[in-house]
Amino acid sequence: MLLGKKRKIGRNIEDMSIGEKLTLTEKIEDKDLLLFLGLTNDANPLYIQHDYAAQTPHKKPIVPTIMLTGFITSAVSKYLPGPGSHIVAQSLTFPKALPHYATVEFFFEVVSIDRSNSQVEIFVKALNEDGYEVVRGSVTVCPPHKLERFDSSALDNF
Repeated sequence: MLLGKKRKIGRNIEDMSIGEKLTLTEKIEDKDLLLFLGLTNDANPLYIQHDYAAQTPHKKPIVPTIMLTGFITSAVSKYLPGPGSHIVAQSLTFPKALPHYATVEFFFEVVSIDRSNSQVEIFVKALNEDGYEVVRGSVTVCPPHKLERFDSSALDNF
């Protein structure tokens, strides 16, 4: 529920340090794929049709790479640096396709901090359950800005 609940803001740039790490594991389920594909109106047969995918080098339907990017964005928004931050640039590659029902482990590490521009660079890598790399790259993130304290309830719902 968004209304009536005060949101905690993530860490600002002064509270971050090079070498910080985060690891997250996600299991890709049909419900997640169908929600994502419905939301984006994407009917690529490689993502949803087993009979089509069986005739490709992948042999099974695969997870859209933009969905994997969504997990990265979510991790930035929730954990590193957290709520109030946003990605301003990204450079990601997807060396191996990820099939449906896979478990993927994401690794994040802060590799540089540019306080003058209020940006941090986070290295990202993701491996499937067999240890194959499915994502590699980096995101440049603007952590939440330090807010001035004021006596108002205007932001209570955010």
